[in-house]
Amino acid sequence: MSQQTPEQTPQPTERRGGAVWALVITSVAGFMAALDNLVVTTALPSIREDFGGALDDLEWTVSAYTLTFAVLLMFGAALGDRFGRRRLFLVGITVFTGASAAAAMAPGIDSLIAARAVQGVGAAIMMPLTLTLLTAAVPAAKRGMAYGIWGAVNGLAVASGPLIGGSLTEHLSWQWIFWLNVPLGLALLPLARLRLTESFGSGAPLDIRGTLLASGGLFGIVYGLVRAPVVGWSDGVVLLALFAGTALLTGFVFHGMRAENPMLPMRLFRSRAFAGINAASLLMFLGMFGSIFLLSQYMQGVLGYSPTEAGLRMLPWTGMPMLVAPLAGYLSDRVGGRPVVAAGLFLQAVGLGWFAAVVEADTSYAAQLPALIISGIGMSLFFAPASSLVMSSVRAQEQGIASGANNALREVGGALGIAVMASIFSAQGGYESAQTFVDGIRPALWVGSAAVALAGVGALYIPRRRPATGPATGPATGPAAGAQEVTEAAVPVPVPVPVPETASR
Repeated sequence: MSQQTPEQTPQPTERRGGAVWALVITSVAGFMAALDNLVVTTALPSIREDFGGALDDLEWTVSAYTLTFAVLLMFGAALGDRFGRRRLFLVGITVFTGASAAAAMAPGIDSLIAARAVQGVGAAIMMPLTLTLLTAAVPAAKRGMAYGIWGAVNGLAVASGPLIGGSLTEHLSWQWIFWLNVPLGLALLPLARLRLTESFGSGAPLDIRGTLLASGGLFGIVYGLVRAPVVGWSDGVVLLALFAGTALLTGFVFHGMRAENPMLPMRLFRSRAFAGINAASLLMFLGMFGSIFLLSQYMQGVLGYSPTEAGLRMLPWTGMPMLVAPLAGYLSDRVGGRPVVAAGLFLQAVGLGWFAAVVEADTSYAAQLPALIISGIGMSLFFAPASSLVMSSVRAQEQGIASGANNALREVGGALGIAVMASIFSAQGGYESAQTFVDGIRPALWVGSAAVALAGVGALYIPRRRPATGPATGPATGPAAGAQEVTEAAVPVPVPVPVPETASR
């Protein structure tokens, strides 16, 4: 399944409304998709109070979105290349907006989870097409500024997700975190139809078999991890889900090795740099997403913060990339991406470990603040150089596939992190009292810290690459973004804007 880099993207002969409209439309669409990664986290206690959901139900309100988003992201980009990027972009917005309304009107936890899964489908279609459409509409000389604005808007969505979710939950209701998307989506539909120009990609065959194998495999493993704490690890359904998921993912790997046009060519993983940075990304998001899932509930359920207060107190962590990302890009240019990524991962691991060490039923915010700041700096140092390492580890014509694969693995890491850390939480503690919650979250945070530290160790083994010495322009397609390095041959490659997705997300 091929994705084109911006240099390969056909330039339209007519731009309806010009670059400004394209920038506004794609930035708002990206904001919606990025916001829904984390906007739900501060609303989890309120959702649990209204619907009475157990821990596994709360997990699925987050994981149903990240999982469908991850699995279908590359497939959505290929659909746009084949059937028209503007056309599929409109389809994605329609699905996302309709699913948001369904989530807001959900009568119970099961229907909410289903709506969140459909939301992920819509996001997977529209998100990877935002940069492609923006590239087609903006003249090459102005793309750097356009990508900067696009990236800043998406970064703002990630940083403000917990705060927006907390404020809407506290002052209106948790349903408004989903209603917020509806007027935005309805406004985007006619604008995108009238102001964006249609374009097509290479028209490579769709990898339906690979998509089904990856979807079924990941769902089976996540379902088994989420369900096991409820019914026991020896339960027949849990064992079947884990076994079937593993078998399907194994089939996906063999398919990627042998198919002519696979969604994810396994030959890319022959590159030690590509394999290493993607493994690090998966572990990073595993530790980070799982921790945020539990800490947002800890701040409200144990420490008694309101949803808004919890969102504000998370800002030193989630909002730090807005301040530190430029420094990360500068350092990456000066010393290379590998040491910056490794330093970021180790700082993130220290931050989570700090939290695990100080978490108590009455921990003051002053004791939490160093952990939040350290985690925020670590996350900031990771994002841009990590995307740079991904892009510089493959050939120019494969950068679109590499970008999509890295972002898909990040989302998969987030879903797995919530499942793994919530399983540890439920095995060691629970919601019965403040102390039982602390008993559960402490070992979960230590595991999250260990996962991120392991990613840092792995990053040290990524082959060293010489940092770029000259300017480069243009982004790599796909939803990822980050500053670029060049290979030893010093060939300029595109420079996407750093966007911390998820944290989604």
